[in-house]
Amino acid sequence: MGISLNGKVALTGGSRGLGAAVALAFADEGADVAISYEKSTERAKAVVAEINKRGRQSVAIKSDQGDPSTAKTLVAAVIERLGKLDILVNNAAVAWQGRRIDDPEIDEAAMDRQWAINVAGVVANIRAASRVLPDGGRIVSVGSGVGTRAGFPGTADYAGSKAALIGYSKGVARDLGPRKITVNVVQAGIMATDMLAGSEEKLPAGILDLHALGRIATVEEVAAGIVFLASPAASYVTGSVLDVNGGYLA
Repeated sequence: MGISLNGKVALTGGSRGLGAAVALAFADEGADVAISYEKSTERAKAVVAEINKRGRQSVAIKSDQGDPSTAKTLVAAVIERLGKLDILVNNAAVAWQGRRIDDPEIDEAAMDRQWAINVAGVVANIRAASRVLPDGGRIVSVGSGVGTRAGFPGTADYAGSKAALIGYSKGVARDLGPRKITVNVVQAGIMATDMLAGSEEKLPAGILDLHALGRIATVEEVAAGIVFLASPAASYVTGSVLDVNGGYLA
């Protein structure tokens, strides 16, 4: 079995960074791709154009990951525009870290919004997609190494939101197993995204020492793990966590 996704339709969140890399990687393997976005309209259109250049169909759908009520509408729009849905990737997330939980200046509203985007939105997407995915469908959620190994202070809410994805995904894997739908988590490491601009010098001192490989990841490296789990080659992998994080606290 290979990783060809010919004939599949995938939905992934995000129009830049890892989301864009996943969308393009799916298209390179033959899938049609829907991308959801909240604000970056022009970037979303650019990703769609790149997918179309690869000879695949694509559509960008505006949706707020932090509002669970939009999940059913999002999934319905994918089916209306591309005919079906075979693969769901929960990629949209925010990471608000740096303040300890007992810091009186912590932005509690931001922390609540983080839980809404990172957890409630993912749960809603999975619930909506589970009703339309065919037998043998795929669900992949993007977690973080801090979901199982916090490593440093100031990450409590973010780490908790990513840990929640693991427990929920394992439960969904059991629920959807009879339909041969696989459900997995990719724990991504620090990536060369727009925010980091590929500059390791912007990272906190010593953080690369926590990684066995001593460097940050490219978004393409993390996308490769997601493509694998979405492919026929991973048909017997479910309820699992794949670390693509350079040996973070290995």
